[in-house]
Amino acid sequence: MSQRETVSSGAEAYEAFQEGSRLLACSDHHAAAVALERARDLEPEKGSIREALGRAYFSSGRFPPARSEFARAVELDPVNDYAHFGLGLTLSRLGDRAGARRHLKLAVAMRPREEYRQALDRVAERP
Repeated sequence: MSQRETVSSGAEAYEAFQEGSRLLACSDHHAAAVALERARDLEPEKGSIREALGRAYFSSGRFPPARSEFARAVELDPVNDYAHFGLGLTLSRLGDRAGARRHLKLAVAMRPREEYRQALDRVAERP
């Protein structure tokens, strides 16, 4: 790929990401996923795109693909607290409480937000 093509695909990915983020903010999760899939296909190594796509999938009830996108976001950026939070929520929905606890604990440790703590409390081990 030439430098010009690289710049062009980067600009297209950014536009698709912006469109997807706008649609997510409007709670149009299915349309957001379409735009964000386009962005991901153009820039597959961008954690921010993977995280946003995970959010779109999660919000539309598509938990297995949400897990894949959040997991990839965590691989690309291991200190992304929101990606750990999203992965924890998704694993919880898929019945993997131990995996959910692991990622929610990391999210709380990185950024002790109340939203993260409440999610961790919901999957806490019960005596």
